[in-house]
Amino acid sequence: MKTFKEYKIKGLNLKNRIVMPPMCMYSSDSEGMVKDFHINHYVSRAMGGVGLIILEATAVIPNGRISSKDLGIWKDNHISGLKSIVDGCKEYGAKMAIQLAHSGRKCEADEKYIVAPSPIQFNNEYKVPKELTKEEIKDIVLDFKNAAIRADKAGFDSIEIHGAHGYLIHEFLSPLSNKRIDEYGGSIENRVRFLKEILSSVKEVWPKDKPILLRISADDYKEGGINIHEMVKIINLVKEDIDIVHVSSGGLENVRIETYPGYQVKYSETIKEECNIPTIAVGLINEYDQVEEILSNNRADLVALGRELLRNPYWVLKSAYENNFDIEYPKQYERGFM
Repeated sequence: MKTFKEYKIKGLNLKNRIVMPPMCMYSSDSEGMVKDFHINHYVSRAMGGVGLIILEATAVIPNGRISSKDLGIWKDNHISGLKSIVDGCKEYGAKMAIQLAHSGRKCEADEKYIVAPSPIQFNNEYKVPKELTKEEIKDIVLDFKNAAIRADKAGFDSIEIHGAHGYLIHEFLSPLSNKRIDEYGGSIENRVRFLKEILSSVKEVWPKDKPILLRISADDYKEGGINIHEMVKIINLVKEDIDIVHVSSGGLENVRIETYPGYQVKYSETIKEECNIPTIAVGLINEYDQVEEILSNNRADLVALGRELLRNPYWVLKSAYENNFDIEYPKQYERGFM
């Protein structure tokens, strides 16, 4: 039963292979502060036995929020609230990561202007973004670096750089949204430059024993955009600066995606094999047998359950009990599993 086996990467020791992926809760305030909801929400999943919890997309700058109610990490005042989540979850044996994010042209927060690699709006309901200057790009790289410093002070065991779902880093990576003619656009090496600079900057301040995750969209599902073959090239260009790839897809354009249980696992498997790097699989994975199949067939190293953990915070405890696997249950709940 590989699902419940420990996993180690760098100095991060996970008690099992189940990950809670970042899912926006839209429950903060205009200042991006942690609320009681966040503590209750995350600690309940830690009590439920999740091995690694990745905090929702947390903005490195105000106009990098997806909404006006996103969590923030752009100022030191955010540290104590984030630390309260970390401390509460670690009490129950979960390890904690935080997703550092910039929404780019998909910012719906109440901001004067939004930014992107090129002035192309996501759709007619969004503002037309301002094209970033090279100086502004350097400023955002510094924002990610400062966010990493704060994440370490808050006690996170890992950080995840959000390069997926049509947000700023993904916008630079895809030729559909990046029409620049300078060193940040055109060739794949140029489109990867922004991500490389962020990773290099973060590595300067992030502890060497703590892993760096990268969330990616392996397919734009549109001709002319990123596909799995291009994403393999992208990962090979940055893999020296990351430790594990969290493999998702889509989000850059409004396109119809055919979804089914495990529909993104094939991308995880390809990246794991062709890039020789650990991966996290995600995508409508609900059942214990699904998780076990993915791990046992070496299609991923960890498996993320998103919607299922919203429905059932105690999925890990229940699955271990039903499959007669001996784990340490919270003392308060032991009688339910005897």
